[in-house]
Amino acid sequence: MAVGIRTLDLRKVYSSAPPAGAGGGFIARADAKGAKEKPKNQIPALDGLSLDVPAGEIFGLLGPNGAGKSTTVGVLTTRVKATSGQAWIGEHDVWKEQAAVKRLIGVVPQRANLDFSLTAREILVFHGAYFGIGSKVRNERADALLEKFKLTERGNQMVRGFSGGMMQRLSIARAMMHDPQVLFLDEPSAGLDPQTRILLWEIIREYHQAGKTVLLTTHNMEEADALCQRLAIVDHGHVIAVGTPQELKASIPGGFVLRLRFGKQSADLLQRLQALAGVREVRAADDTGVDVYADRGGSLIPEVATVAAGAGAELSDVHISEPSLENLFLHHTGRSLRD
Repeated sequence: MAVGIRTLDLRKVYSSAPPAGAGGGFIARADAKGAKEKPKNQIPALDGLSLDVPAGEIFGLLGPNGAGKSTTVGVLTTRVKATSGQAWIGEHDVWKEQAAVKRLIGVVPQRANLDFSLTAREILVFHGAYFGIGSKVRNERADALLEKFKLTERGNQMVRGFSGGMMQRLSIARAMMHDPQVLFLDEPSAGLDPQTRILLWEIIREYHQAGKTVLLTTHNMEEADALCQRLAIVDHGHVIAVGTPQELKASIPGGFVLRLRFGKQSADLLQRLQALAGVREVRAADDTGVDVYADRGGSLIPEVATVAAGAGAELSDVHISEPSLENLFLHHTGRSLRD
């Protein structure tokens, strides 16, 4: 039975100690009558995040570091309690029915958390035993996963000597060991070499073809474009756009983005750029930068240079990019996914 994912208005606020030097020297005293404890900083990680992932879909959360992607996965996998809102795996409320949810999900964390005192094969077998899989089946399944992830020759070796890519492969194999209906992958290809990344993508696609639901987080636009059937672009804890990669890229005004740098810019310069044929939108990025969304790219540069000269602004740098998820994020937030 395929299982979907749903969240409704998820909010998560973390508290931390005030930054050093803050507070003007005030010290709260527990024995002072009427004294109140100094309020802690409130750090919102999720701000009303709602998602609806149908069963059997590869769904991606795309956004920069700190956007709230890992916190979302933490809530959905019962490791983080939301401040408010609700989340479901299938029909099960994540926080109220944690045991039922854990049987349905497999989780690959952003950083490998393997037991270095065990061999690769023992890690898989013990994980299967934890989920109540019989001895014969779990041994057969462990062998099959070691073969699939190209780890058979290292199966009886301690994992402390494994490379980062091997540990990541083993982490995904462990998550698949109990054949979960929903697989969560937090930045699955971060730090991997291209060959290992392609292998992981193939395995994820194969797992999905078996009718499983996959949710992955990434700030790698190529990965999101290649793997995900639909995406939610996330920033500052809320969703700013949802759709297929093709739909999202097609929603960018004009498609092409020209990031221009001038010695100085002015309202007159922006108006002249906006008047050029094929230009859909012009935005001032800062005191010297301008982002131009247009139907064409390189052919527009001579006209931009002419406009700049007419406005008395020196054109010092040009960067042209074709329709991409990076451009979509730039359009909605004014900054790069890598910022």
